Amino acid sequence: MAIQVGSPAPDFSGDAVIGKDTKQIKLADFKGKWVVLFFYPLDFTFVCPTEIVAFNDHIADFKKLNTEVIACSVDSKFSHLAWNQTELSKGGLGGVSYPLLSDLTKNISRDYGVLLEQAGVALRGLFLIDPDGVLQHQTVNALNVGRSVKETLRVVKAFQWSKQHGDVCPANWDEGAEAIKPTAASTGAYLAKSHK
Repeated sequence: MAIQVGSPAPDFSGDAVIGKDTKQIKLADFKGKWVVLFFYPLDFTFVCPTEIVAFNDHIADFKKLNTEVIACSVDSKFSHLAWNQTELSKGGLGGVSYPLLSDLTKNISRDYGVLLEQAGVALRGLFLIDPDGVLQHQTVNALNVGRSVKETLRVVKAFQWSKQHGDVCPANWDEGAEAIKPTAASTGAYLAKSHK
């Protein structure tokens, strides 16, 4: 069965590199927090480090939102560790601080529906899991185009706003913008005001 927004996120566990250490992590470790789980194809590649480092550059922004970031690929924890300890100028990660999860069995990638079976690597899937373990958002890119960390932050804020206030967030909603009530009248008033 395909993974579906609104359903419980598939459970996962595995070895992760966090800084210079390795540790077993599982989805249950993050209960009560929002989780951005994103998949990338392989260590020591080209688009992947730009994404991983970009998420690390904004890790404090995610933490302020009670959100943990986890990156996952089919590489071993040893490969993750070597890559994380490689300097940025040499194509490495330069020491990112959030977990790099190893999916050697490819079961996590398969469970999240992003595994390219013949190639044996994951597509660029990104999943937002709420504090109750429910999948709220997913995007999947082909291998050749990286994701936007700013858009991921916007989406986290929108889902948090909606959950807290009961509002719905219109197109291009961002923090500080007007949200709307889930009624035709509220939508009509919003559109009339925003499209004069």
